[in-house]
Amino acid sequence: SAVALLILAAALVSGVALALLPRAPVNHFCTAPNNQTGFLCDDRVTCVPASWVCDRVSNCRNGEDEEEQLCGDLPHSLPGYLVFHCSSPRSWVFADQRCNGMNDCGDCSDETGSLAACPPCGQQWWSCSPVHFKFCSCIPRRLCRDGIQHCLGWSDEFVC
Repeated sequence: SAVALLILAAALVSGVALALLPRAPVNHFCTAPNNQTGFLCDDRVTCVPASWVCDRVSNCRNGEDEEEQLCGDLPHSLPGYLVFHCSSPRSWVFADQRCNGMNDCGDCSDETGSLAACPPCGQQWWSCSPVHFKFCSCIPRRLCRDGIQHCLGWSDEFVC
């Protein structure tokens, strides 16, 4: 009985020691739908878009996309791959908002210039100088020929 107690104590000490060892950080990077940067849930299957992290809605089964450790001091508490820093030092957006056609930074630095490194307008977009602040260098083609000026030179109504 003393030997069994000794073995049990040794097993307990080993278990506690293993639990205290530092664990390798888990990589939560994934590619979400539409080829955007995402956050991989602990189930290692569910990939949520970066902008769904810390939005006060649990998208992962265990809620790890809303944990205090991740969301406590935005953007500093987020892994770097989830964040895009705008040209203004105090501004940032989630990485999946970079190159999405919308002026999320407020100065178009998430859509134009060397910081963003966005490809040219895609097939669903028309390249022009938009008159609306919500677009930067492209407008959605669905806005072409709708009777409303979206581009400075009216190219969205006469050329697009």
